Amino acid sequence: MSEQKTSQNYSFQAEVAQLLHLVTHSLYSNPEIFLRELISNASDACDKLRFEGINHPEYYENDPDLHVRVSLDKDNKTITISDNGIGLNQQEAIDNLGTIAKSGTKDFMTKLTGDQKSDAQLIGQFGVGFYSGFIVADKITVESRRAGLSSEDGVRWVSGGTGEFEVEQINKASRGTDIILHLRDDALEYLESYKVKQIINKYSDHISLPIQMQKEVWQEDQVADGDEEKAPNGKMVKTEEWETINSASALWTRNKSEISEEQYIEFYKNLSHDFDAPLAWAHNRVEGSTEYTQLLYIPAKAPHDLFTRESKAGIKLYVKRVFIMDDADNLIPNYLRFVQGVVDSADLPLNVSRELLQESRDVKTIREGNARRVLTLLDGLSKSEDEKDQEKFKTFYSEFGSVLKEGLGEDFGNRERILKLLRYATSNSDDVSTSLADYKSRMKDGQKAIYYVTADSLNAAKNSPQLELFKKKGIEVLLMSERVDEWAMNFVQEFDGTPLQNVSKGAVDLGDLQDAEEKKALEQAAEQFKPVIEKLGESLKDKTKEVRVTTRLVDSPACLVTSEGELSPQLIRMLKQAGQEVPEIKPILEINPEHPLVKKLEGSAQFDDLANVIFDQAVIAEGGLPEDPAAYVKRINNLLLK
Repeated sequence: MSEQKTSQNYSFQAEVAQLLHLVTHSLYSNPEIFLRELISNASDACDKLRFEGINHPEYYENDPDLHVRVSLDKDNKTITISDNGIGLNQQEAIDNLGTIAKSGTKDFMTKLTGDQKSDAQLIGQFGVGFYSGFIVADKITVESRRAGLSSEDGVRWVSGGTGEFEVEQINKASRGTDIILHLRDDALEYLESYKVKQIINKYSDHISLPIQMQKEVWQEDQVADGDEEKAPNGKMVKTEEWETINSASALWTRNKSEISEEQYIEFYKNLSHDFDAPLAWAHNRVEGSTEYTQLLYIPAKAPHDLFTRESKAGIKLYVKRVFIMDDADNLIPNYLRFVQGVVDSADLPLNVSRELLQESRDVKTIREGNARRVLTLLDGLSKSEDEKDQEKFKTFYSEFGSVLKEGLGEDFGNRERILKLLRYATSNSDDVSTSLADYKSRMKDGQKAIYYVTADSLNAAKNSPQLELFKKKGIEVLLMSERVDEWAMNFVQEFDGTPLQNVSKGAVDLGDLQDAEEKKALEQAAEQFKPVIEKLGESLKDKTKEVRVTTRLVDSPACLVTSEGELSPQLIRMLKQAGQEVPEIKPILEINPEHPLVKKLEGSAQFDDLANVIFDQAVIAEGGLPEDPAAYVKRINNLLLK
């Protein structure tokens, strides 16, 4: 019997109070999910004890067999989920049960939409499954004692799911946690043992710990000689004993042929707290110099923190089936950080630390193996003739394509594999579906390069002045419009033997696609406009390092280009926005000698104003802003008035 010692009331963190309001108003479309979430938490608590118990075997006390137990009490209308895992001390109960313990609370609240389905997915992403208990309960009592503390250091946490919770110190003989749900009248179906067993078998069968429930057993009473008058032999008595109702074996240790698709999906949902099924998964046992089992999942939706620096990898590390750590980011390259799963190593020591992981050859081998496996899985989806697989790859790319591109600069060994998976819009189609192989198959006779343009948006790329000559000649150009593209393409020179060429870098050279007459016309224009070019160079010497005529323009008066090997204006802007110092690089101004505005330069009394306006318009066309917007507006007004 627990004895009360001290008691204190606390207010929930504001975000938790709002979350509880959502939960209690049927946020979860599937109420029975509460049992999965709470059993998962109990399993995690046991995993943490296994890990801490490596260095502190005394934490096991006299209770070494870890388990999760579910008890039903129809008289008191309660369901209790108990574990003998690591437990909580009083401060941990206040911190972990009164706040959303993970970072990103503000992001969580800003992403709430009021749409029950999408908001339910967010709850899983932010790891706040404990609060799902309020789906079925109007009060939750948590009694816990952390391993290593005395029986007098137990804690009881009680809340009705409104604005406050109460914490009191108690005596608790056993370590671990009991979560007692006081069920609402509309949730009493969860007091039926058959119903609870059905839910556990559906969602939590893969949990590697035994999940136990009590069952009634009738047996013949055994009475000592001489006591027959008290209880004659042959009398049947009822006893209760704990029965394991799940398989109690880690799913990844089983043979693939023994695991159903539904079991794989439920394991993923339990692992990731995601409400959506994964797009695909790979389950393999790898043998060789390093032995390990990998079960890796591709989610259907990007997590909220995919692009934040605090984002953690979703790989759980086990060693010989003993849980070691969450978020083992050394086991997967950063550009694949969206992957969820489990790695179970047969070679790593049980006391492995994050520092040792960084230096271990075995870990490097596992990371490389995981990367190859994920890329192979994605390649299979991309090449499949099955429409469902094609749709899965399309979904994957829309969610994670930007992150995958980071691998071009991070993973030299798999660069060609990554390139095969990338998809782009082109000057012929806005649909982001063209692979580099598709582009090559459509190249014109005599075309010797894969042409692409980078920009801050799809519209900016599509309307870039640099494309005018290519459109005129019917040459397809890849449109790269994500922030990562400019950086990533610095690491790529060719694909399948064909060079890649940024059309905004260097002088335009279409090789055999540009006839001799065009080249001759360019030379004549350069000679004819030499005085104007020299005057432009002098007028714009603080803004551009060179002015030259070009044939790449058809409708625009001018455009900006950079020399080969230099940072582009887009990359310079991106680096500056990130707070990095960037060396000052002046672009090259290319002018279209056939454009009326350029022709008007000759003999113009407003030459400097017109020259600066032409330059600033070229900056705007590239997605930038004039260095002095007020001066630009003033020049435009002067020209309009005159």
